[in-house]
Amino acid sequence: MESIRRVAGTVAREPFTRRARRELCYCAAGAIAGVAGFLLVVLTLVPALAISASVVGTVAGLLMLVVVLFLARRLGALHRLLLRWGTGDRVPAPAPFQPGTSLLGRLDRRLRDREGWRAVGYAVLKLPVAIVQWWAVVAVGIGLTDITYPLVWVLFRNHPAGTKVGPLIALFPVPYGHLAIETLPGTPLAVLLGVVSVIAGVWLARGIVVVDGRLAHALLGPGRVSELERTRAIAVEDAAAALRRVERDLHDGAQVRLAAVTMNLGMALDKTGDSEVRELLDAAQAGVGEALADLRRIARGIHPPVLDNGLADALDSLAASSPIPATVRADVARRPSPAIETIAYFCAAELLANAIKHSSANLIEIDIDTARPGVLRLRVSDDGRGGADPSRGTGLDGLRQRASTVDGSLSVSSPPGGPTSVTVELPTRMTGGGA
Repeated sequence: MESIRRVAGTVAREPFTRRARRELCYCAAGAIAGVAGFLLVVLTLVPALAISASVVGTVAGLLMLVVVLFLARRLGALHRLLLRWGTGDRVPAPAPFQPGTSLLGRLDRRLRDREGWRAVGYAVLKLPVAIVQWWAVVAVGIGLTDITYPLVWVLFRNHPAGTKVGPLIALFPVPYGHLAIETLPGTPLAVLLGVVSVIAGVWLARGIVVVDGRLAHALLGPGRVSELERTRAIAVEDAAAALRRVERDLHDGAQVRLAAVTMNLGMALDKTGDSEVRELLDAAQAGVGEALADLRRIARGIHPPVLDNGLADALDSLAASSPIPATVRADVARRPSPAIETIAYFCAAELLANAIKHSSANLIEIDIDTARPGVLRLRVSDDGRGGADPSRGTGLDGLRQRASTVDGSLSVSSPPGGPTSVTVELPTRMTGGGA
């Protein structure tokens, strides 16, 4: 019995809460935006599909589809804003649209815009949701009107006996839902209908807001693919940052301590006169020196310190250590992310090592640029004997796999007799990784 009273109290109190008022306001605004968005998208989408299916109107139809996807994204942003304002539910925005570098590239990317098509789906599915939202608002409005009928009768229907007046019509938000009130004693029935309408409308609004919120999260937030791209970008950037920390720890910690041990062994060597002790100290100092050299080589393999100054300086340092003359040309307008710089550096190091080992070249050229917006292009070429084949275990297939982890690509041009040119293209920022 206690639980029944508690549920009844909750049901009766809900129309007077601030949450109920905000949800009703959201339902009213969402219904208007939903119907308008549905009409705007559908009335543009259907002609676009019809026109693009014809041979003559293909271009015009595709351009109309681009407009539809653009509008759908903007409508999605509006619905996310209304949902946050009305209910406090925040739907994360999907990844921004990344345009191509050419007109055809922009058209292709826009037509393959997953988030735009998902927003189109929301605009279509929003129509039945908007109808229910409007129904909930109308039910509350009708109920509040019915509740005022006793006061309306006293103020405006209190005529002398014998005066003929038309009945008051109490409405109820169901088909054929109306009741004629012809006397003052009949108005409490209108009040009862009004109370039921208000309570039903408030709880209907609560339910449809939940449904709308889930629909918005599913279609207006980041998709599964976008979320995977974002987490992959975070993982790659975190791995690059962790490697930089390891390199700094080795440089500032272990290497410094080993250098101090080497110095102490040298001082001990100078102070002892025992030949056997000197021999042991000399061997220990040589061993520590070799360990220090190995540690420095390992640290450079993890993350070259010169890379902190930029990719161009790192490649200059790499070319300076080459036994074959190597030149570097760099034209990088905007510095890529640290993870991309690291991948590009190690790709250049591997390609340079391959050229030194296999090409018998007289000159190696390393070019790096960002001529295409958002793309870092690395090209390593030589005038050697050619014949490089990724399928023969030259390390090129491994480089292709490394580039593919960030949606990059590798292409090889190496005819027999040369020259050889290997091009690696990487995004300057990983998809989902932000600006």
